[in-house]
Amino acid sequence: MTHTLSYLSHLDWLESEAIHILREVAGQCANPTLLFSGGKDSICMLRIAEKAFRPGHFPFPLMHIDTGHNYREVTDFRDRRAAELGERLIVRSVEDSMRRGTVVLKSPSESRNKHQSVTLLEAIDEFGFDACIGGARRDEEKARAKERIFSFRDEFGQWDPKNQRPELWDIYNARRFNGENMRVFPISNWTELDVWQYIARERLELPSIYYAHLRPVARRDNALCPVTDITPALPDEKIEILRVRFRTVGDITCTAPVESEADTVEKVIAETAVTTITERGATRLDDQTSEASMEQRKKEGYF
Repeated sequence: MTHTLSYLSHLDWLESEAIHILREVAGQCANPTLLFSGGKDSICMLRIAEKAFRPGHFPFPLMHIDTGHNYREVTDFRDRRAAELGERLIVRSVEDSMRRGTVVLKSPSESRNKHQSVTLLEAIDEFGFDACIGGARRDEEKARAKERIFSFRDEFGQWDPKNQRPELWDIYNARRFNGENMRVFPISNWTELDVWQYIARERLELPSIYYAHLRPVARRDNALCPVTDITPALPDEKIEILRVRFRTVGDITCTAPVESEADTVEKVIAETAVTTITERGATRLDDQTSEASMEQRKKEGYF
């Protein structure tokens, strides 16, 4: 009798781990939610959830914390994709928190991105969520590299990097007291290249801004600032029409594109394979200052 060994690619292993984690959340948590922004990582999370739970519905709703200054291409995609899947989508906006007075901007032009933590904590309290699942990865940023897959948050939504639970042999502990919360990151071990290879393998549709397109930009602080009604060019800046794409997508005020000719997934993979700068290091303007550092924001309740 002959035996054939089945070959699993690295993407198969990563996908299998992520499916296992999602099922652990469903088994251990009473009321989780999957954060879905319409970005590439959360799009991968939707496919993994499909493989984990179809043909039934997901055992959790989708939720997005919207700053009110997100790219329309992405929010339109978010709404359409949730409708196609027939899954419940909850949207809560920083603008809601501003109306309640729980978020107060220093000036009308201040980025709302770092204030998402307030709206997120309010949404967790509103719906009684005991776990929030997201697509953050350890290779994105130093603070995220410190975080466990099941990341414990105290009753104030705060993260203490020195007080996290062990995760030996893929055993996860989601136990918590009332008011405490888990943040869960099933694709923590993926890289940006893994994400794009998975998108290619699964033939996942993405918002168009992830691929090279013409856009007005202004050069600012070693980055390309998109010129929009929300982010106009400064008086001394020259507006250029360049061919760019977005490596990561968030609030318009803090997400910068990069020059690129990659207008297909294959070309993006080729570019990603040779880059030496992390996607957030190159394109997230809000991560460059100590006031808005990722670690500090996580300690305040940010995802």
